[in-house]
Amino acid sequence: MNDRGISRRAVLAGMGALPAAGMLGPDVAMAQAQKDVVTMVGATEAPALLSFVNTSSLIWSARTTEGLLEFDYKLNPSPLLATEWKVSDDGLTYTFKLRQGVKWHDGQDFSAKDVVFSINTSKQFHSRNRSTFAQITKIDAPDDYTVILNLAKPTPFLLKAMSSMETPIVPSHLYKEGQDVLTHPNNTAPIGTGPFIFKEWVRGSHVLWEANPNYWNKDLPKVKKLVAKTILDPSARVIAFETGDVDIGYRTPVPFRDVDTLQKMKHIAFDPKGYEYDPPNIIIVETNLRDPALSNIKVRQALAHCIDRDAISRVVFYKYATPSASPVVPYHKDFHLAEPSPYAYDIKAAEKLLDEAGFPKNGTAPRLTLSMEYVGDDQRILGEFLRAAMSRAGIAIELRGQDMGTLISRVYRDRQFQLHLASISNLFDPQVGVQRLYWSKNIIQGVAFSNGTGYQNAEVDKLLEDAAVSTDQKARIEMWKQIQRIVMKEVPSLPLVMSPWQTIANKRLVDHTTNAEGFEGSMARMKIV
Repeated sequence: MNDRGISRRAVLAGMGALPAAGMLGPDVAMAQAQKDVVTMVGATEAPALLSFVNTSSLIWSARTTEGLLEFDYKLNPSPLLATEWKVSDDGLTYTFKLRQGVKWHDGQDFSAKDVVFSINTSKQFHSRNRSTFAQITKIDAPDDYTVILNLAKPTPFLLKAMSSMETPIVPSHLYKEGQDVLTHPNNTAPIGTGPFIFKEWVRGSHVLWEANPNYWNKDLPKVKKLVAKTILDPSARVIAFETGDVDIGYRTPVPFRDVDTLQKMKHIAFDPKGYEYDPPNIIIVETNLRDPALSNIKVRQALAHCIDRDAISRVVFYKYATPSASPVVPYHKDFHLAEPSPYAYDIKAAEKLLDEAGFPKNGTAPRLTLSMEYVGDDQRILGEFLRAAMSRAGIAIELRGQDMGTLISRVYRDRQFQLHLASISNLFDPQVGVQRLYWSKNIIQGVAFSNGTGYQNAEVDKLLEDAAVSTDQKARIEMWKQIQRIVMKEVPSLPLVMSPWQTIANKRLVDHTTNAEGFEGSMARMKIV
């Protein structure tokens, strides 16, 4: 910086401080100045604050809304809204005893009817639980504090789905018959049983929660207020961590070029734990198979031949990401198919396929122009890399950045897209995180992160459904490897790399990560030292 100009870094620092002084308002600005307040950061703005029917909104959901169970680092369950549970020997009956004396934030009593409503609704509208709960035929509530799930066939991974972020239990008394659960007010102003009470959401700025004074666990939460700031500019997020303007963020919410610098700062810690329940995502390009050009497999094969995963890891992710041609991330070592793409990086092969598909070379003009939807600056950088790579084969890519809500409407409701650059959760089992992408019964208009490509394959459907009910783990693994080989060959989507994820936190915080759910859990045990 000199007396004639202002550096970009100084400008960004000022921008990062603006919400605290202005947009945040007096209550939030005062909260940030107090020692019993934690400020979190979001790199993008979620379309909702509840993950009940919107899986893209799990980042803040568990602050207010709880599940039946929570899970330690080895995915062993422990009590939350359920105090006891039992699974029958044949795997067809799950019995939960519920915690008594729990109140919703509006003062109403929590009971079995809330659990029945939540699971039944999640089975219908949740992109992952449509398959997880597919075998549930009936839910009984013999009294106010007992729930019994009856299954047609075993679902060996079902119990693990009962976390706060995956299957939040919502207040049934707020949902009137005939109301659209996808647009229900509780999605954006959630009332739950959790340790924090939602207070306000100023779009583009912040969310504010306060400690629940009537929380059933009288020892929690340890912090009086939580503030979540939306900072879209990645450089401003780095500065916010440097200056202490934010305390914590997850999924490595800074550019990878800045990771080494932040790791050297004495007041900042990086924590790889807390992703055992929801491991690093697969970064993937989904194609719209309804599109005339992309319905041609030779076009999709040509796109695949333009992908150099090692170069993506090296150039875009500074070698932090792990290349993967499979939609099942390498984190799932048993399930992951560690085979290269059947379409190796080969521009000449891509050009030949485009010729055969009816898109011949035409001087310097593009053979084919495709739009690519994305969210956030990190995806913009990757999108620019992919645009350059595909241009070598004569494919022009038009990048279209937007907020998450707009993207969900465009891709999953209106289906007005060609390519979708996405970050997809595998979760604790590929049956939960990956099946939704390729199962034809999960083509549901309006439901985010369902089968957006429109992919349909009877053999894949059967393998997915057989794997979902098999109690033989070796058989499940083999079926999943067959599934991966088929979808890698038919390329409804183009898996690229596995995300590198860590939680970044100011060292004044302790116990922000105490189990497998990490940042996606309640944060009730987190405290300031």
